Amino acid sequence: MVTAKVWVLKKHFEGFPKTSDFDLKKIELPNLKDGGKCKLLLESVFLSVDPYMRPYSRRDMKEGDIMIGTQVARIVESKNPAFTVGAFVVARSGWRTHFISDGKDLQLLPSSWPESLPKSLALGTVGMPGLTAYFGLLEVCKMKPGETVLVNAAAGAVGSVVGQLAKIGGCKVVGCAGSDDKVAYLKKIGFDEAFNYKTVTSLDEALRKASPDGYDCFFDNVGGEFASIAINQMKKYGRIAVCGAISQYNDSTPQKGPYVQVPMIFKELRMEGFIVTRWNDRREEGLKALLKWVLEGKVKCHEQVTEGFENMPMAFIGMLKGENLGKAIVKV
Repeated sequence: MVTAKVWVLKKHFEGFPKTSDFDLKKIELPNLKDGGKCKLLLESVFLSVDPYMRPYSRRDMKEGDIMIGTQVARIVESKNPAFTVGAFVVARSGWRTHFISDGKDLQLLPSSWPESLPKSLALGTVGMPGLTAYFGLLEVCKMKPGETVLVNAAAGAVGSVVGQLAKIGGCKVVGCAGSDDKVAYLKKIGFDEAFNYKTVTSLDEALRKASPDGYDCFFDNVGGEFASIAINQMKKYGRIAVCGAISQYNDSTPQKGPYVQVPMIFKELRMEGFIVTRWNDRREEGLKALLKWVLEGKVKCHEQVTEGFENMPMAFIGMLKGENLGKAIVKV
């Protein structure tokens, strides 16, 4: 019998999450049985912490539930011929060190995954965040060569991929981030313009300086004040992909206006919110393209790795504070 460690949501977040909102518990897992539903025993190797966990925990969880999340896990014991012991999968089983599965919701890492590539990338650039960038740009922004793309939270797991895919697509890319080190990283991976939104005297002026002609596409991960200012610098018929609103997730009271209708009317803009699961039927297409670009060196990856399952809450809170460069990962 295996004992799993799990992190549960002890108390719904009020404002910014605190370590006291979580509780570390132990759960005894049943033994696998032939013919039963418990066909696979897995151990988590890498776990993901992502911004979506903050709003989704309020919407989908009750206090005492195991915290939601995704992991790369290794199969330890198998009574399912489709999964061999030692194989690696991506699972959505929450913050757990071990878990049991019937295999239906597990996704094997692509057979073309080279040994030299960290398997944790299946939680980042060659996983959900990378797919979010891929489909957000291609299907929502519908970027075209020669256009100018703006992305905020550009040094994060999604934003850093957005910028690099836009460059592959022949676009000019402008990104903003919250530290000088992150800005330097953006320039290193090919962004044409990048600035630190925390140190500029005027966000409006910084955006104008970076692209005097305005923006064709805006990939918004932040919302709030940034989005309100940026929308006024969109070009006519510009497209805005609303991916996230991290500036608002931890607000105790909702932010108020300004309102988007006037610039949207006069510039005839299209703004569309999206969740990447819309394109689940094209997941393999996206992963194949992302893996190819990573292996060719066209898309560079950076991970912020926290060691130790006991540090999951700390890694999650740090990610929400913007302490990570690239994808935030916890190594068990």
